[in-house]
Amino acid sequence: MNAFGIASYGIAALSFLVLTLLLATAWRGRQQGAHLIVASGVTAVWAAVLAVQSYTGQVSVLVIYLAEAIRGGAWLLTLVAVAGIAAPRTLSMAARGLCVLLLAAAVVLPLLEHFGIAMVNPTLLLSRAGLALSLLALILLEQIYRNSSQVARRSLKFFIIGVGTLFAYDLFLYSQTELLRAVSVDAWTSRGILNAFAMPLIAIAARRNPEWSLDVFVSRQIVFYSTTVLVIGSYLTVMALGGYYVREIGGAWGNVGQIVFFAGAVVVLASLVTSTSLRRHTRVFLSKHFYRNKYDYRVEWLRFIGTLSSTDEDDVGRTALRAIAQIFTSPGGFLFLSDETGKKFLPYAAWPMSIDSLDLPASVSAEDDLPQFLARKQWIIDTEEFRRSPDFYGNIAIPQWLLDHQQLRIISPMLQLDRLVGFVVLYDPPPPFELTYEDRDLLKTLGRHVATHIAQQDADRRLAESRQFEAYNRLTAFMMHDLKNSVAQLKLIVANAPRHKHNPEFVDDAVATIANTADRMTKLIEQLRGATSADRHVPADLRELAQQAVARCSYRAPTPKLAEGSPVMVLANAERLSVVIEHIIRNAQDATSETGTVSVSVRQNGREAELLVEDTGAGMDADFIRNRLFRPFDSTKGAKGMGIGAYQVREYIRLLGGDVEVQSSPGQGTRFKVSLPLSRTQDASSASPADAVNS
Repeated sequence: MNAFGIASYGIAALSFLVLTLLLATAWRGRQQGAHLIVASGVTAVWAAVLAVQSYTGQVSVLVIYLAEAIRGGAWLLTLVAVAGIAAPRTLSMAARGLCVLLLAAAVVLPLLEHFGIAMVNPTLLLSRAGLALSLLALILLEQIYRNSSQVARRSLKFFIIGVGTLFAYDLFLYSQTELLRAVSVDAWTSRGILNAFAMPLIAIAARRNPEWSLDVFVSRQIVFYSTTVLVIGSYLTVMALGGYYVREIGGAWGNVGQIVFFAGAVVVLASLVTSTSLRRHTRVFLSKHFYRNKYDYRVEWLRFIGTLSSTDEDDVGRTALRAIAQIFTSPGGFLFLSDETGKKFLPYAAWPMSIDSLDLPASVSAEDDLPQFLARKQWIIDTEEFRRSPDFYGNIAIPQWLLDHQQLRIISPMLQLDRLVGFVVLYDPPPPFELTYEDRDLLKTLGRHVATHIAQQDADRRLAESRQFEAYNRLTAFMMHDLKNSVAQLKLIVANAPRHKHNPEFVDDAVATIANTADRMTKLIEQLRGATSADRHVPADLRELAQQAVARCSYRAPTPKLAEGSPVMVLANAERLSVVIEHIIRNAQDATSETGTVSVSVRQNGREAELLVEDTGAGMDADFIRNRLFRPFDSTKGAKGMGIGAYQVREYIRLLGGDVEVQSSPGQGTRFKVSLPLSRTQDASSASPADAVNS
């Protein structure tokens, strides 16, 4: 049993099995992709067979030969498919012919041996087949590279390096076998590890060649940590060999020297692993040499959105700066936003420092070169590049306070619908950093997103303020409506006074009306002051309230008539509900001629109290009832009306847990029905509006 061989080929089998699964799930039906999947799968099986051979030592040379032939043939056919018409026709035919010949040999030679015909030494047969496959594969790789364009070479180089590594090592192995007439055990067992090292290169090549219809995703984090583990393992192996050498030549001090050597190696390893600078350089190296894109945009965008939507800070500007800076590992920055006039840009936020701690100008005029350039060109400005080549930026006059700070590196516009609403200034990210086209495109996208985000926050703030003003204006309109009704009653008394002032009954009614108006205005003042007792709901007799409203409306024609009935108790503010009923009756009177009728009735219907106000007036059509009757500030009375009476009626009735239903048609009159829940307790003298709704 060869433990190293088991581990070596086992790792190779697992690596190519993972690659096969990745390729199979990402395959989109193209021929090159199918060949690559088959070659990867065959390599996984080949490595598994050799791992078993290392474990048992009982796998025959013929089986190993067959595994080698199938694995080499699969890769040859893959190379032919990738080369396509670029490879000479004779070379493609030779590759296919060699595959057929090697497979035929695996069948024919055992048959010849069975009939007593001597066959070639199995080891030499294996080595010569391997040499033929290796040479032809390397020639095909050279043809692929030579006949590809400069652009294609950048995406094919990892494929050529990966597959070339496999067959270059095979060429070395079998050449050595031919010379020594025996297979080197160390070279044979090391072959699996080398194949495993080639797997990531092939995966990256598949990712970089979309024409193969393979969309393989190799996580940068996995590559980073796999590389880290590989480097650490290699380091520990070298240190182990070094420690062994120290012990061997150290004599009496050999063991002590080995311990000291290992301790120093561990300290160095710990220093390297914890080095932020080394990790950053490694990530940059991997992104630059193994990926088409500098950033893993899925990871970066998810992190950006997560930071931007976090509630760690109340200041949306600081959160936005942190979200941008962390992508480029910038230590911080600050943000200027346009004021409401659009004539200047003001310091808005900074991160991680406070905006007040920075020596920034009070404002930057929108007419200055910097804002004008950002608005016109929408470019990202690299101050380091500007210092070297100001003509590249049209020799604009960047503020001196920006150029004096060497740490300020990036100036990025914030655009909303191609309008400059601000700009971000970031400190120089730690090296190695080079502002590439990817950084510029990403900064433009982030700037637009942040500009929209801040604009949305500002719009939400303005909307909240608008709603506060709306609530205040609505309250004012309701108060004015109540005052208008009170003034109308007083005017009616004044208008009738010349004719009836000597009538004692008129005087009594006038005094009662004035007292009622004064009481209503007093309660209105209490409501304006915010007195809590002004809107408390208590049990009230709906019929009695209707009778009071009918009495106050009896001075106008047609005189409303209240039908007989028994008391019906509801939970409400008696004064406000009486005003609501009065408003419904007055609207009925306004819509009905003096010869018409207005009738009022109160009844109990199950667990509800119902107030009906019916008239024989002009009526309304369905469209008016549906779209205009209850719309606030929409009046049919011209300058005399405010358009909130019906709306006020419905809102208060709904506050009490009831509803309003209107039935009408033009020329047929109107039927107004108010439904309210019955009062369940007679002594709920301090019930709140919420209690009333839940009753």
